[in-house]
Amino acid sequence: MTNLGMIITVALSCLLCFNLGPHHRNFCEASRGRKMKVVKHPPRGWNSYDSFSWIITEEEFLENAKIVSQKLLRHGYQYVVVDYLWYRRKVEGAYTDSLGFDVIDEWGRVIPDPERWPSSRGGKGFSEVAKKVHAMGLKFGIHVMRGISTQAVNANMPILDTTKGVAFEESERQWRARDIGLTEKKCAWMSHGFMSVDTKLNAGRAFLRSLYQQYADWGVDFVKNDCVFGDDLDLDEIRFVSEVLKELDRPIVYSLSPGTSVTPAMAEDVSGLVNMYRITGDDWDKWEHVEAHFNVSSKFATHWLFILSVRDFAAADMIGTKGLRGKSWPDLDMLPLGWLSDPGSNEGPHRKGNLSLDEQRTQMTLWSMAKSPLMLGGDLTRLDDFTYNLVTDPALLEINTYSRHNKEFPYITERRDVKGRSKTVKRNLVGSNKVAASDRHSLHLHTCKDQEASGWVVEVIDQESERLCWNKNLRSKYKPPFCLYKRRPIPKLDKEMIYKPRHDGNFHLTTDRTNFCLDASHNQKLTSPKINRISFSQCKWDANQMWDLSLNGTLVNSYSGLCAMVKRVKSKVEPGGGVRSWIATGRGGEIYVAFFNLNHEKVVISAEISDLAKALLGRNVSRVSCNHKEVWSGKAYGVANQAISASVKMHGSALFVLDCS
Repeated sequence: MTNLGMIITVALSCLLCFNLGPHHRNFCEASRGRKMKVVKHPPRGWNSYDSFSWIITEEEFLENAKIVSQKLLRHGYQYVVVDYLWYRRKVEGAYTDSLGFDVIDEWGRVIPDPERWPSSRGGKGFSEVAKKVHAMGLKFGIHVMRGISTQAVNANMPILDTTKGVAFEESERQWRARDIGLTEKKCAWMSHGFMSVDTKLNAGRAFLRSLYQQYADWGVDFVKNDCVFGDDLDLDEIRFVSEVLKELDRPIVYSLSPGTSVTPAMAEDVSGLVNMYRITGDDWDKWEHVEAHFNVSSKFATHWLFILSVRDFAAADMIGTKGLRGKSWPDLDMLPLGWLSDPGSNEGPHRKGNLSLDEQRTQMTLWSMAKSPLMLGGDLTRLDDFTYNLVTDPALLEINTYSRHNKEFPYITERRDVKGRSKTVKRNLVGSNKVAASDRHSLHLHTCKDQEASGWVVEVIDQESERLCWNKNLRSKYKPPFCLYKRRPIPKLDKEMIYKPRHDGNFHLTTDRTNFCLDASHNQKLTSPKINRISFSQCKWDANQMWDLSLNGTLVNSYSGLCAMVKRVKSKVEPGGGVRSWIATGRGGEIYVAFFNLNHEKVVISAEISDLAKALLGRNVSRVSCNHKEVWSGKAYGVANQAISASVKMHGSALFVLDCS
């Protein structure tokens, strides 16, 4: 085809798409998906997990989708996502980590439970639900787990070759689920449910390709891939899935979850492969969860903050970087606002959220200033006026969509009454107020690329035993501050011997030669305040308990490929509290400044106008007049000559918009 012919073809396809209705336009755009940018701004929508746990039905899902279409679509909320276990039968004995209750097809792929999703009968999967969602002008998403289901491996199902439409064959034999399932690499928090597949095998790659081709055939626009990131990192699967999504004609947004213990180095590895990646554990309606996000979010903001406590994040600047078919965004998790369920519950929404109105404003303001995706979690059929007005606030949505240079702003002061006296605390660095502290050692998982992860040495105890000791940055005569005993794993069951070759050369680690081994990830889905993810549990042949000492002194975990390292941390006597601030610029030249009060009492927070330039890439604001107003009070303050200031309630926030033209 000539260049002119190609131009005419593209022009006609664009004109055709423009004149079609929403559903057909989605289909038409999908046919041009390879050249489309899927994500230009942080995605917005609704996810079923916070309100319905795993038991949501087709009727309940579509009822919530209808509310999104009628009330929230005009505000940019366009994705409606079915969260986990949509394939699990809701019967006695079924729960998050149960085995044997999933519905799978003849190729070992999970498909919707027909009792909860009746339109899926007859092999239709989610195609009918997707059509209804698209007809509402929305986009449809699903949650999926890592690799392959344990149920499919136990049944040894055949693998579909999507290029031929038959069972996958290679080397004159038919490959099956047991050939590709890495039984020792189970999802740590759903060990009976799913495991990784061997992406080095063509059969393993064929299985993953068949999954995502099926999702595209159903009309899926958004995939939330769980148990492949953070402590559960499976970079091989992420890379291959990203390749498959690039090949598909249908554009699909790619999201990773959860993100406990994620570092900017890990984020750099995946940001170009995906569109969203969680940087926290599960967020729920507790103040301590909201508060914990202030430390996490600042680590992924721009690198002009260079304090010691975030030195690992010096090369960050991850907000809105290049991603899969567009951009990628650090994700602070869903917003648990409105009517909710409980984590892992077998019942739907039955209680109102526990956050106060001020705490909800604080959460929504932080999410917007950090440009996190905004995925609502509450039952929208009970959407109240306060929640609606909060999640559709024009200033917050403008900031979330179009603001730039978003970062934590450290040059603020707080003033409060202490026993009748006014006390002012100057904050020139980000972090909590100085408190008495004591040193302790803490085990963490970290990317092996960091030179700081290289610090383990072998110490021979006797002819039959050794221990590994952390020997990093010790100035005194060698005396190991932290040691673990090394031992070869001894299988207790014959079936465990099957996986021994995959761990050849690897070993267990214990503290005192007991049967409890160092475990790289907990066996449950944990929440954001849980930082130290390494624990000890009964010794098994699972990969999360298998370790290998590299020649460069790094201790590598077989499950995630992450390295264990020891940090000296200070235990704070007074955890939490303090004040924080974020700053950003708008597309019209305006400046946004948010104050956050994490204290348990009201304080006055202030910032000098002259200090704003320190965060705004040298922009001179000290020689101009800045009119400013505060969003939550609606108060117009007029010209700010020297400083901006606000009295902020406990756990509350203030959001200023400054016009310094």
